Amino acid sequence: MKNNILLWSLTSALAGFLFGFDTVVISGAEQTIQKLWGLDTVLHGVAIASALYGTVVGSVLGGIPTDRWGRRATLLGIGILYFISAIGTAFAQDVVTFTVARFIGGLGIGVSTVVSPLYIAEIAPAEQRGRLAGLFQFNIVFGIVAAFGSNAALSLLGPDAWRWMLGVVAVPSLVYTVLCLSLPESPRWLITHRGDRETAIRVLRQIQPLASEEALDAKAEEIAASAVPRKAGGGFWSAGLGKPITMAFLIAFFNQVSGINAVLYFAPRIFELTGLGTHAAMLTSIGIGFTNLVFTFTGLWLIDRLGRRALLTMGSFGYIVSLGLTAWAFFTGHFNIVPACIFLFIAAHAIGSGTVIWVFISEIFPNQHRASGQALGSGTHWVFAALITTIFPTMMQKFDAGWVFAFFCGMMVLQLLWVRLSMPETKGTVLEDVQTGLH
Repeated sequence: MKNNILLWSLTSALAGFLFGFDTVVISGAEQTIQKLWGLDTVLHGVAIASALYGTVVGSVLGGIPTDRWGRRATLLGIGILYFISAIGTAFAQDVVTFTVARFIGGLGIGVSTVVSPLYIAEIAPAEQRGRLAGLFQFNIVFGIVAAFGSNAALSLLGPDAWRWMLGVVAVPSLVYTVLCLSLPESPRWLITHRGDRETAIRVLRQIQPLASEEALDAKAEEIAASAVPRKAGGGFWSAGLGKPITMAFLIAFFNQVSGINAVLYFAPRIFELTGLGTHAAMLTSIGIGFTNLVFTFTGLWLIDRLGRRALLTMGSFGYIVSLGLTAWAFFTGHFNIVPACIFLFIAAHAIGSGTVIWVFISEIFPNQHRASGQALGSGTHWVFAALITTIFPTMMQKFDAGWVFAFFCGMMVLQLLWVRLSMPETKGTVLEDVQTGLH
C-alpha cells in the first residue's frame, strides 16, 4: 500500500519538477533571444513573461478539465503541454512562435498547481497527506535547482546552446507523461463526479489492500455522502463554502505579498543595491536555490508531525524578522546583513508557506468542489504573483527599498494574526472530516 501511494504521489508531483525547471530554464536563454531577434525591452518582456500569463490562465481554468475529464487525464495533459512547449521553444524561428510555445508551457504550470496536489490529497492516507502532497512543492524547488545546473552544463554548446537549454525539458516531460499512464483515477472523483462506485472501490482496494470489503464499501459510502450538498443544488459560490473560499484566498494572497516572487526574480538587483554586484548571480543561483531546497525538505519532514498551523507560524516569524531587518538595513545603510536576511527569508518561506500552501488548499474543500477550490487558490496565487512581479521594479524606483520591505513585513504580521486567530489545523484529519468541520 505504501509503495503504491508513494509511487503515484511521486509521479503526480513530477509535474512540480517540470514547473520549476520550465520556469527557471529561461534565465539561461533570455539574453541570447533578445539579441538574436533584436527585441526591444517591451517585446522582450512580453516574450519572457508569456509563460507567466499562461500560468494565470491555466490556474484559473484548471479546475474545469480536472472535474470534467478527471484527475488522471488532466495530469497526462500537463505532460503533453510541457512537451509541446519544449519542442516549440527549442525550434522557434521567430518571437511569435517562441511566445506562443512559452504560453503553452505556462498553461501546463497553472493547471499543475491545481491538479497535482489535489490528486495526491485524494489518494493519500490522512496521516501522510501533508508530506505526500508537499512533494509537489519540493519538486518545484528541485526543478529550479536542476534548471540552474542544466543551464550551466549546456551553456558550453555554442551559439545554439539556448535551444538545448529550452528543448531539454522535453525529456522529463516525456518521462512524466509515460509514467502518468500507470496512475489510477482518484476514487473520490470516480464517485462524486462519475458515479462509478465499482471502479472507485477497485482503486480503494489498491490503496488499502488489507481493508475488508465492508470497510471499503463504508468508505465509498462516506465519499458519496459528502457529495449530497452538490446534488441538492449548493454551488461553489455559496454561503456554505464561505470559510474555505476565504481561507484559500488568504493563504494564496499572503504567500505572494510576502514578496517571495519579487525577491526570487529580482535578487541580483537587490544584491547590487548592497554593493555585492559581481557576486549577485552566484548568490542567486546557488545560495538561494540550495537554501530553498534544504528548508523545503525540512518542511516536508515536519508538516505531518507539527501540523500546518505550526509551520505557517514558524514561517511568519521568520518572514517578520528577515524582512524587518532587511528594511532596517536599507534605512540605516547596514547593507552587510542583507544577504543573510534574504537567505533567512527564503528559509522562512520554504519551511512555511512554500510547503503548506498547496497542501492546505487541497484539504479544505469538499470532494465535489475541490478542483474549483484549488483553482481559486492557485489562481489567486498567480494573479498576485504577476501583479507583485510587475510593480516591484516601480516600487523600488519610487520608494526607498526600506519602505518596500517594510510593507512586505507588515503583510506578514497580518498573516501571523490570521494563522493564530482563524486558521484551522487539518493535520491527520480525513478529508471528509475536514469538510464536516468547516461547513
